[in-house]
Amino acid sequence: MSAITELSKLRRGGRPVDPRERKAARRDNKAALVFLLPWLLGLVVITAGPMVASFYLSFTDYNLLEDPNWVGVENYLRMLSDERLHQSLKVTLTYVVVGVPLQLAVALFIAVALNRGMRGLSFYRSVFYLPSLLGGSVAIAILWRQIFGTTGLVNQVLGLFGIEGMGWISSPDTALGTIILLHVWTFGSPMIIFLAGLRQIPTMYYEAAAVDGATKAEQFWRITMPMLTPIIFFNIVLQTIGAFQSFTQAFIISGGIGGPSDSTLFYTMYLYNTGFKDFEMGYASAMAWLLVLIVGALTAVNFIASKYWVHYDD
Repeated sequence: MSAITELSKLRRGGRPVDPRERKAARRDNKAALVFLLPWLLGLVVITAGPMVASFYLSFTDYNLLEDPNWVGVENYLRMLSDERLHQSLKVTLTYVVVGVPLQLAVALFIAVALNRGMRGLSFYRSVFYLPSLLGGSVAIAILWRQIFGTTGLVNQVLGLFGIEGMGWISSPDTALGTIILLHVWTFGSPMIIFLAGLRQIPTMYYEAAAVDGATKAEQFWRITMPMLTPIIFFNIVLQTIGAFQSFTQAFIISGGIGGPSDSTLFYTMYLYNTGFKDFEMGYASAMAWLLVLIVGALTAVNFIASKYWVHYDD
């Protein structure tokens, strides 16, 4: 609570305000503004300013070299007939719908295993968290492309069992699956959140259930899952937004073109290529705002649906 609020309460109580208190309150407010200034500048210059500019550019024909030319809603109407945009939406939605649940399932499984108690828990927790730190890097994407290449590690292992490998990255049927697998591998961040949630569930619930004869599976589904629904909901929202923004992995693995046959053409990659390769920044800005609307709508749906399955203590 700010010093000014405290002073206003004193005024309502009828006690006169000491000038020294007023001076101290103003000094505290000035200090707060000084510390908040870098964040406020970042908000205006890095976030709010570019958002306003991109919204304006979405109604223009802008090639980065000449002045923007106002075209109204033409960019948005163009989306209706853009088949590559439709393909990029299909690829991205597939990535989100398949990748996010699989990642959260693996994260929850590992978190439950770690929560049972083991020696060196801090070490294992750090090891399992590493993929989340490294998974979005260029180096890991290059390594992933080598592992699933025609002569990569996966095919070498299959060859040991007499199974003929294939070009996992070069096949339209499996290319997206390899990127989804990379996304699932970066389960560390939601795992840490799940583990923190599991630690908050009172042990007395499990003890009472054990006395009543409940099995471990029944305890998991009737105690752990209901008590963990707020954490599951949080992870779903967070990971869904992050999955829609995925770019590096697909860009590196596909060579920046979304191949083969646009099977890995993520929406963000198509947006990037449209704006910075084709120099259609106006259309790219419109695409960016479409992505904002899609992510916002899905987040709103998640919040509305959460009323029916998320259980809070109160």
